[in-house]
Amino acid sequence: MVLSLTQKERMLLEDQKAHEQICIDKYNNYASQAQDPQLKTLFQQYAAQEQQHLDSINQMLNGQVPAAGQGGSQSQQQSQPAGQTMPSPMQGAMGNQTDAALCSDMLMTEKYISGTYDTTIFEFVDTNARQVLNHIQKEEQQHGEGIFNYMKNHGMYNPQ
Repeated sequence: MVLSLTQKERMLLEDQKAHEQICIDKYNNYASQAQDPQLKTLFQQYAAQEQQHLDSINQMLNGQVPAAGQGGSQSQQQSQPAGQTMPSPMQGAMGNQTDAALCSDMLMTEKYISGTYDTTIFEFVDTNARQVLNHIQKEEQQHGEGIFNYMKNHGMYNPQ
């Protein structure tokens, strides 16, 4: 299916493209810094999924509508339990502080990115393109949930 973009849609997709690239870079960088192997794996899985998002955005910028569920759901199902398992033994206070800071930054990033998809989705004319963007936004929210659960289960976040 050929996608003809308005000027505003193109501008919004360029913004989302930049956001997705930042997420890929952060997740890869943070995976190498994470002390807990479980967190390292979670970040690596999310980096791969962000790459899928970037690929979809690039397809849209090239005038093609990718399939709405393209590839992402399966890796999300594999990564979701990582955030929901019981706490692993502490790697020392410094390792826990480092991991907490990485998680906090990524949780804030995911909140921001999910919000930017709201505007992008509402500005799109093509229903199929909206569905693709909505699917990406849902996965961004799942990333946030996975990070939140990891933090809560490892004593890094205490919802009141």
